[in-house]
Amino acid sequence: MTKTVFRRPIRVGTAVLLTALLLIGYLCFFAARWFVTVYGRIGFDSILFTLQSSLDGVQSDLIRSFLLGGLLPTLLCTALSCAILLILRRLPVRGLVSIVTAIALFLGLTVYAAFDVELTDYLYDTLIRGKLYEDHYVSPDSVRITFPEEKRNLVYIMLESMETTYLSEELGGASDVNLIPELYGLAVENTNFSHNDSVGGFHATSGASWTIGAIVAQTAGIPLKTPAGIDDWQNGYGKDGYFLPGVTTIHDVLDAAGYHSTFLCGSDANFGGRKTYYLTHGVDEVYDIYTARKDGIVPKDYFVWWGMEDKYLFEYARQELTEISRMDEPFAFTMLTVDTHHIGGYQCEYCTDEFEETYEQSIACSSRQVLEFVEWLKAQPFYENTTVIITGDHLSMDNGYFQRNVDEDYDRMVYNCILNAPVTTDNTKNREYCAVDLFPTTLAALGCTIEGDRLGLGTNLYSDTPTLAEEWGFDRFNSELSKSSDFYIEHFH
Repeated sequence: MTKTVFRRPIRVGTAVLLTALLLIGYLCFFAARWFVTVYGRIGFDSILFTLQSSLDGVQSDLIRSFLLGGLLPTLLCTALSCAILLILRRLPVRGLVSIVTAIALFLGLTVYAAFDVELTDYLYDTLIRGKLYEDHYVSPDSVRITFPEEKRNLVYIMLESMETTYLSEELGGASDVNLIPELYGLAVENTNFSHNDSVGGFHATSGASWTIGAIVAQTAGIPLKTPAGIDDWQNGYGKDGYFLPGVTTIHDVLDAAGYHSTFLCGSDANFGGRKTYYLTHGVDEVYDIYTARKDGIVPKDYFVWWGMEDKYLFEYARQELTEISRMDEPFAFTMLTVDTHHIGGYQCEYCTDEFEETYEQSIACSSRQVLEFVEWLKAQPFYENTTVIITGDHLSMDNGYFQRNVDEDYDRMVYNCILNAPVTTDNTKNREYCAVDLFPTTLAALGCTIEGDRLGLGTNLYSDTPTLAEEWGFDRFNSELSKSSDFYIEHFH
């Protein structure tokens, strides 16, 4: 009687524990498979940042996709496995087979998931303490940055997932046709820093493979590193609404020089901590889907895709630039497009149906809209004293599209183009550089001179100074970026 009393709760407890192990194992497996299928292998650092983030501003289609591709198969397989284990418990060896089977499944599923999302590489890198920042980081506060007597305005157009991969094969891309002829034309007619002899771009690196990481890299000259254990309300970063308060970004530099800075996106600016990052570092105004509603750009309850599509974003940009340009101080206007976001992009009324892939329609439409916006900029009275920079943020995460259309060995690069800069260089081709190099290069494109031509981990591409990627080779430089850094945590967080 006593044995029976104790056996029942033990059996129940064992069953609950095994079910929990199976649930966790299958969740890890299917969540990893879903992430890699949707995004591709973009590094565990981006996953860690996402896990520590809030869901504010996340596109509903992505949540639905995870529920169907990650959570649903987890629940089904857990239920099926539990049913099978109940049958195994009736074998002569009692529950031993079911216990061993459940534990083996759990270990196998979680280990596979860890390798699938490159957790093993991430853990390896965190165990290695690098000296990259101690030896090579250049704080903007430690060198002389001299602005021209008449400060130039800046319009910085960051294009979601824009790559040179979308060029035709004849032009160095990987597409059957040139999907971005307008952006190609702008690059040919202006300054394009290229990895080859034609129109090309720059490498995506560790810590800059998703939007906020790319933003930090391009504006602060460092990748975004996410140490474990940070669980602050603002996407796991900062304290009391601050984001990397110890780093000096380009907007901090511009703010000190008397610039009025703004950031505009068509989604929720809180997503990924973008609003906090910009407001922490010298930006005066942040515009997004919610301010667009207040300002009459879209109806009060408007929400499509991630918020509002790019046709409204460019309309909003025209309106705000017109107002900002009337101020007495120079301005720095940054905007981030969204229609070319995965999965499949957004098809607005300007899109055509000339391509089979909907993603290609969005890419081509974005190229046309950017050119139209640039033509508008050129017609404005402020353009003569304005530098325009057009760049992708990172490589596209629409993994399915690239599996269907691009050879896996093709070396994908991020697009860039600089218009109306007061400085030129003949050293634009066959360059080895990354997002961090855009920080000093942007200041140089405004006519600034930079003591030593390096800021953050970046190098002024207009200068004769080689980038760190050129000195070491990209693979070594990217490996150094991946390593853990006490300097980063102590000085930037």
